[in-house]
Amino acid sequence: MAEENLLTDDFVRQLINVGEVDILVGLPTYNNAKTIGAVVQSVQSGILRWFPRERAVIINADGGSRDGTPGLVTGVSIDDMRPVASMNALRTLHSISTQYANTPANGVALRSILAAAELLRAKACVVISPDSENIEGEWLWRLLRPVYKDGFDFVTPTYHRHKFDGLLVTNLLYPMTRALYGLRIREPYTSEYGFSGNLGSQFLARNPWEDKSNDSWGELRFTLEAIRERSRICQAFLGNKHHVERRPSDLVPALRQTVGPLFSALDSDFSIWSSVTGSQPIGTTGPDSPELLEPVRVNRKRLREMFSSGVADLSSVFQSILAASTLSELQRIARQSETEFEYSAELWVRTVYEFAASYRKSVINRDHIIQALAPLFRGRAFTFITENRNGSAADVENNIESLCLEFERLKPYLLQMWRSGQ
Repeated sequence: MAEENLLTDDFVRQLINVGEVDILVGLPTYNNAKTIGAVVQSVQSGILRWFPRERAVIINADGGSRDGTPGLVTGVSIDDMRPVASMNALRTLHSISTQYANTPANGVALRSILAAAELLRAKACVVISPDSENIEGEWLWRLLRPVYKDGFDFVTPTYHRHKFDGLLVTNLLYPMTRALYGLRIREPYTSEYGFSGNLGSQFLARNPWEDKSNDSWGELRFTLEAIRERSRICQAFLGNKHHVERRPSDLVPALRQTVGPLFSALDSDFSIWSSVTGSQPIGTTGPDSPELLEPVRVNRKRLREMFSSGVADLSSVFQSILAASTLSELQRIARQSETEFEYSAELWVRTVYEFAASYRKSVINRDHIIQALAPLFRGRAFTFITENRNGSAADVENNIESLCLEFERLKPYLLQMWRSGQ
């Protein structure tokens, strides 16, 4: 079985003691002692409030924390929550922690959770990020109810985001997955989501887990699995998205975890996405379009500088990846002043599609292709921030929608490159 080497004897014994469950909550962790206590309490509160009669378990898949995180997961008693929730669970809530490695790997953590869910025959499962400081117990209801009560297979969240938070999602992941697969899943890469036990088992069986390069690819691969299996998918509004400050050096790892698996899936999924035209909305509980919070501070000048230096320093690399006309246009705008600078939606879409086609051909090392996209994304981020600096929530949403339509309009360009092998 795919999960054999993940299920240690001790882990299996604990799972056998639990027996079959209705609800499974997965918590992938690595040195999250500062936040995990509040997260576990919110999870327990949600189970008491919304699933008091169901058999439930918390599965903590830990990547080798050195700050005592696993003990904080298993040491919090649901009895402490009963007075607050003013309710009593009619069944025992089990909490189990297992260490899968000495270093964090999102894909391995998810695999551990899926293996436990399959063994316990869980009906409805949810994965919650240990960094979700603003989590509320109601999140469990919103992510699990469509699966447990309404027969959905996959539930992704929508949020109120800060104005310029999630730029990688709004400027690449959302519009590209929407154009390719035809579904308007607003958060294709997310750290909170619900899923059925059946979908979890399918994903566990289908993925090439022996490929260690996939260890950090779990979240977006799961979304694509739900799409290709024609699963019943919906979205659930969770409220405000807690903003996490990120350093410029965080961009390349983020691209590896998101754009990498997206590009990687295109070849095997060609028969699926090549026949899709346009896109369709999916059912959402809560607001249809996100209300944006106040903007986060972004160093626009630094973004443009990193774009311009990247275009200059990586010129020989871009010659292997991009069409000559695209590279020439990028070199032109790299010389523009801050007030003149504009990385248009059309040029950005052509850039991304050419990167995807070059990734397929492995014109250079694939990881180097992903890394080379980083300075260009910063240039696009600069333009998006500039265009929406004084815009309302509606203005920003219209800008994102226009970009999505541009990805859909230029999809034949990607198909042309794919079919010609260029």
